[in-house]
Amino acid sequence: MNANSSKLLRLGAALSLLAALLAFAVRTVAAQTPAPAQGVPGRLSLGDAARLAASRTAAVQSAEYRVNEAQARVTQSRSSLLPQVSAVPNWTSHTINSASFGFNFPAPPGQPPLLDPNGQIIGPVNFWDLRAQASQSVYDRAAVERVHAAQANVTAANADVATAAEQAATTAANIYVRALRSDAALVARTADSTLAADLLTIAQDQLTAGVGVALDVTRAASQLASARAQLIVARNDRDRARLDLRRALDLPLDTPLELTDSLSSVTLPDGGDEAAAVDLAMRTRPDVRAADAQLVAAQQQLAAIRAGRLPTVGVFGNDGATGLALDHHLLNTYTYGVQVTWPVFEGGRRAGQEQEQQAAANDIDVRRRDLRQQVAVDVRGAELDIASAREQVDAARERQRLAEQEVQQARDRFRAGVAGNADVITASQSLNNARTGLIDALTAYQAARVALARAEGTVSQLR
Repeated sequence: MNANSSKLLRLGAALSLLAALLAFAVRTVAAQTPAPAQGVPGRLSLGDAARLAASRTAAVQSAEYRVNEAQARVTQSRSSLLPQVSAVPNWTSHTINSASFGFNFPAPPGQPPLLDPNGQIIGPVNFWDLRAQASQSVYDRAAVERVHAAQANVTAANADVATAAEQAATTAANIYVRALRSDAALVARTADSTLAADLLTIAQDQLTAGVGVALDVTRAASQLASARAQLIVARNDRDRARLDLRRALDLPLDTPLELTDSLSSVTLPDGGDEAAAVDLAMRTRPDVRAADAQLVAAQQQLAAIRAGRLPTVGVFGNDGATGLALDHHLLNTYTYGVQVTWPVFEGGRRAGQEQEQQAAANDIDVRRRDLRQQVAVDVRGAELDIASAREQVDAARERQRLAEQEVQQARDRFRAGVAGNADVITASQSLNNARTGLIDALTAYQAARVALARAEGTVSQLR
């Protein structure tokens, strides 16, 4: 055996050891499953991820706070229909210029006037007024409509919460699918590395036995180095996908997660009824329900503006004691009455408000009808994608089966010494591409499945 052959053997042995250590490291990382954080499941399915995101992400919490704001505005609007009661204790001290009266008191002939014609200061006069005031709206159609509009806004805000939850669930589900893909890619690249290491071992054994050539060892070592590089990339993609998934679920970034689903366990059911799916989407999509609620709220607000042209009727009264001092001279006084207010002319202000609100309602209605059209497109497009992905999975599985058969046949020929390992390496590269193609097809199917659930508004119901 020459020096070059010895160097190749040592190189091959080193690469084989490196591959073994890398595979061991991958298995070690996969086996590490620390205890999950409190309240967070350690084992997570696709449906679990969607529901967890829908319940805890920042966007959902923000939408829930907007519901609280809308409910507070209902209370504010309703207050104008309830009694208004206030206590008004008042103490004043004031002086008066007598010239401001504009008159003087008559005086007997020959006597000076009672008040200085040029004015004089009278006082100070200290005055107490201890009074309670109350008023009650009897008829105010505009106030009633404003309450209804505020209640409709609460319904719209609740629908926005569902929309935010569905969007968060969709994002988490798509990232979960990406994580499944990274897991499958890591498994595939590990299998590629194992195959490359096996080919290198065969080439080394044949060279040692004197029936092989150094070129086969070099090819095998190069193939192993390439597989190792792809394995490193796959491992990094797996770790990044886990990091993004934790972020999408609003979890601490060191929370351990074990994904219970896998791309290889996907079942491929037959396509459903498109018409039924579209009808389901129209009934369950939270953004459709939010658009409907927003239109109702805008129409209620328009009704409140129009009702402002009607008269309002209210009763009022105040009762209290007034006098110069608290200990004496306090006499009771009161005022009671009924008031009717009817706006006659407001300079076109209300007409402008009505025109503005009508335009806003029309805008919401246009966007609502466009959304319903888009929902139908989303559902039909997702159904088409699922059907296409199903066929792609079948084709990719057949391609992988043939690639595995090709590798086995080429390896048998190489092991028997009737051919070099060039055919085996070519076949292994084809198998690498076939595995990647199957992973891509399964990922496309899972993504289409999530897209259909999103189109139907049922992402949180995924299993």
